[in-house]
Amino acid sequence: MPNPYREIFRAPGSIGFSAAGFVARLPFSMVTIGIVTMLSQARGEYALAGGVAATFALANALIAPQISRLVDRYGQGRVLIPTTLATLVALAGLILATRLQAPAWVLFLFAGLAGLTPSMMAMVRARWTELYRDTPQLRTAFAFESVVDEVIFMIGPVVAIGLSVAWFPEAGPLAAAILLAVGMALFVSQRATEPPVHSQEEVGGRSVIRLGAVQVIALLMVALGAVFGTAEVAAVAFAEAQGSKASASLVLAAYAAGSLITGLVFGALQPGMRLANQLLLAIALAAATTLPLLVVGSLWSLGAVLFVAGASISPTIIVAMALIERHVPAAKLTEGITWVMTGMGIGMAAGSAVSGWLIDLYGASSGFWVSIAGGFTALLIVGIGFCVLVEPSPEQRQPALA
Repeated sequence: MPNPYREIFRAPGSIGFSAAGFVARLPFSMVTIGIVTMLSQARGEYALAGGVAATFALANALIAPQISRLVDRYGQGRVLIPTTLATLVALAGLILATRLQAPAWVLFLFAGLAGLTPSMMAMVRARWTELYRDTPQLRTAFAFESVVDEVIFMIGPVVAIGLSVAWFPEAGPLAAAILLAVGMALFVSQRATEPPVHSQEEVGGRSVIRLGAVQVIALLMVALGAVFGTAEVAAVAFAEAQGSKASASLVLAAYAAGSLITGLVFGALQPGMRLANQLLLAIALAAATTLPLLVVGSLWSLGAVLFVAGASISPTIIVAMALIERHVPAAKLTEGITWVMTGMGIGMAAGSAVSGWLIDLYGASSGFWVSIAGGFTALLIVGIGFCVLVEPSPEQRQPALA
């Protein structure tokens, strides 16, 4: 039986852009948790740390779709270089402001400017879509990239927290900035696999967020993002309360490991169930697995619960990306994928801020209530919007947005 993952890498240049994309988007998993760790050590306030991290996540959630619209119109190479340079300047400012004990408003300012970070998850998936549009290999490619995302979220927090704890508070965000510069340079240099610029006139000039399916999936990701954002802040606070702050990285790695294993298996399958039904089942699992968070009493039990909870992440993202590809015009695919990641960013921002506030007031475990609220809100959103998620027939696909 042929290995479906080996098959997708037969396309020329696929290994190169996927590997470069790995390096370029590794910082995305490091910056938020890096800010939390950096500021909680330098300032000793989880509310401030969560607020600044939330500012970065929210700014990126609002700006990234606009960057992706420019990419769809002008191409990856022309847009990614200047936006990356601006991001690096903002991260440098945030690091220096922390080191020099600058006022809180300076931290928020640079965190917001760092939101110019392009959505590399969308850029890589856009290249895969150009290679395998309307083929079974595209699902496998999306599954592979979802697994890579989980590897990133296993490695990134470990590196960011570990560097900041072992060396100096700013070490995690500094490493993220260096990786972003190197990874983006490698990615942009691979012009052969860069998606061509599609004509925008044929599909109209409006944003794809006006499509009902994109709205439902984006809102769903807001709710799920709250679960993820809470996990980052609450895990650090819970580990500190247990006397081992550095162990938070291992707990979060277990969360990502559960998703990675499920993603590898799910991506190799070709289930006959409709994509909308697959999404509903994945979200139901995500909601159910938040409930045990209320009874965890040790780092080991938290790691075990998060490992099981992670089993719903990859299937959800894989199916959500497949639905976006079915509902969004090809000329606006990068923007469509980015809205999925934008929803997650907004949710992570809200989850980080709310859970940080609750933790400061009521203790580390109180943050997990935000995860439960996010999980069941996501289930409600999919249930209400189920009808608009059903895949369109071929003749109904790629609607105009004029």
